[in-house]
Amino acid sequence: MEQFTSYIATHQARFMDELFQLLRVPSVAAQGRAIPEAAALVRQRLERLGAAVRVFDIENGSPVIYATLGSGPRRLLIYDHYDVQPADPEELWVTPAFEPTIATASSMHAALPTTKAT
Repeated sequence: MEQFTSYIATHQARFMDELFQLLRVPSVAAQGRAIPEAAALVRQRLERLGAAVRVFDIENGSPVIYATLGSGPRRLLIYDHYDVQPADPEELWVTPAFEPTIATASSMHAALPTTKAT
């Protein structure tokens, strides 16, 4: 566990940069906003990790991104989404809804109450 904790600490700045890059994309599926951009970022991130990535375009829906990484008898499936709820009314936000801001130990952002695949 110490090796894992050390790895996270060593790479924390990179992890935060990658998360914030995705959080800046206003990928609101209900409004048809920025879904292709968010899908492209997720795909690029997975490819940088060395994953084999396939994108399935869904008629009247968001693309499904399917990736495999590594080999062996054991498998781990991660199922997630990369869209968020609308940030309306945006004028009530203390900071811009799609500009991640570290205010305390947690970050204020429209996507964080749900989740985006990272």
